[in-house]
Amino acid sequence: MRLPLLCLLLTTALGADELALPPLTDQAPQPGRRASVTTPEYAGTKVHHLIALPDDWTPDWQARGKRWPVIAEYTGNYFPASGSTGEIEGAALGYGVARGKAIWIVLPYVAKDHRKNEITWWGDVDATVGYAKTNLPRICAEFGGDPKKVVLCGFSRGAIGVSFLGLHDEEVAKLWCGLWAHDHFDGEKEWKGSDWGAPLAKYRSEATVRLKRLAGRPLLVSGAREETRKFLGPIVTEGVTFMTIDMLAVFGKFPNASAKTAHTDRWPLRDCAATDSARAWFERTTAK
Repeated sequence: MRLPLLCLLLTTALGADELALPPLTDQAPQPGRRASVTTPEYAGTKVHHLIALPDDWTPDWQARGKRWPVIAEYTGNYFPASGSTGEIEGAALGYGVARGKAIWIVLPYVAKDHRKNEITWWGDVDATVGYAKTNLPRICAEFGGDPKKVVLCGFSRGAIGVSFLGLHDEEVAKLWCGLWAHDHFDGEKEWKGSDWGAPLAKYRSEATVRLKRLAGRPLLVSGAREETRKFLGPIVTEGVTFMTIDMLAVFGKFPNASAKTAHTDRWPLRDCAATDSARAWFERTTAK
């Protein structure tokens, strides 16, 4: 299914109204904050993830019989030209959908030395995938996430990562009820100089194997390029939604106070038709 959309321009002024990200804290996870968490496996290192709990979360969630949907996120590369820092603290895509109604988690790419988060590409792929396998079930158990309602999303590098990492093997693929990729996709194009994304024929063959693990679950591809549609078309024959976004209509012009270029994950922080559609897709996907 294709869903081309044109966001209505709210204002062209810089500093337009935009949903603010929750402030960062080193304290325990809580509503209204992005908590930085170092897991026991990485104690003494700088490897960490972020978590923001829903506005109505309380420590007695079990007694209340509460569960919440979860949106987990992978960030883009370090890419100064677009303003992307590569750090999990710069993530915005998932929160634009969660908006205090779901648990929002920003997952790290574990560097090859296992001492820090990687800001460019995957770091140690097995360790990065293993982090998600270990911590998504743990977070759901500890904070009331519904393990049947976990969506994985990502921007740029993270958009490739939702399949490259999120469908890396059968075990990790089972964590998600749906995937959302914004700006790029696994197998879309060749990444010259890499040992995983080139040559194109080999890369696409491996990406096709990963995509088979989607097994009909919902897939949202926003900012989709024509090469993405052509590549995915014969492979993902059901459950895929393509969404086109007019970034100039959303932001007025570039650069602006929010983004240097149209290659940005901050559009869901603005109220527009594309944000409404992404949120509606998330609600449908986690309602099943």
